[in-house]
Amino acid sequence: MNDLGDAHLRTWTLRLMALLSADRHAQLAWLRGQETETTDVAEEMELLCRVAEGLAERAVFAPGELRDLRTVGRRLGTMDVSHRVGYWADALSTDPAWDDIRALARQFLVTSLGDWRQPLPRPVRSGTGDN
Repeated sequence: MNDLGDAHLRTWTLRLMALLSADRHAQLAWLRGQETETTDVAEEMELLCRVAEGLAERAVFAPGELRDLRTVGRRLGTMDVSHRVGYWADALSTDPAWDDIRALARQFLVTSLGDWRQPLPRPVRSGTGDN
């Protein structure tokens, strides 16, 4: 992978972790009008956690960052599969696993950036062509 691809994957990880670390009310506001499936969010983060292994080998992620990403990945892996069904907005309010993931995402951002409070990524709205 090239440096540009590595930088993109790091940015993608930071943006998703910013979303996962946000307070529940901020997450729900971000999701307003979207029908984001819980399984999509979990699988996206699990993928980034797996990709982080290779990125760490190329010094894109520091050892502490990789440790925190592994912890997030493990927690996602222990999530009850039945809790991955349905919309993420519903799961945020009913599944305490997302509170755990929020705390772990915050730890990753503190390790990476010194503070977990980061701007949320722009929501991608269906049919608008925005990124």
